[in-house]
Amino acid sequence: MRRVAAIAVGAVTLLAGTPAQAQAALKPYDHQDPYRSGCGNSARVVKSAKINSRANGQVGTIRLMWSGKCQTNWIEVRTASSASGTIKVYTADGRSGSFRFKAGNGGRHWGDMLWAKDMCAWGSVFVQWNGGRGGQNGSGTTGKACR
Repeated sequence: MRRVAAIAVGAVTLLAGTPAQAQAALKPYDHQDPYRSGCGNSARVVKSAKINSRANGQVGTIRLMWSGKCQTNWIEVRTASSASGTIKVYTADGRSGSFRFKAGNGGRHWGDMLWAKDMCAWGSVFVQWNGGRGGQNGSGTTGKACR
């Protein structure tokens, strides 16, 4: 009797898959490029903020983007083309994504998406240029946007 119960439990476990597989199936756009996926084509800005440097004042803009089509958020940054940095996006259910960018691209950079239907999301960025020496760095954080 016990052997039959153990086999049945094992079969149910195999059919259900892992929690990570189930989560990935529900959030197909997580960690994908918004423009390569087509999600960025009809996106809009839902929050924005300045990227500030203590030594240089405003050095750019950070924007939290929303795609209603894909139910995702991501961060876009406009800053000096000589700047490099890290973009982060967060969701209220505890997920986050981080994306490093290099100087170039005319100072326009974006990170990958996170699914955020019916929850709050926000983002941050850290930028630096000339190795960050002498205060040549800045940061910014968007407010939370809840969908």
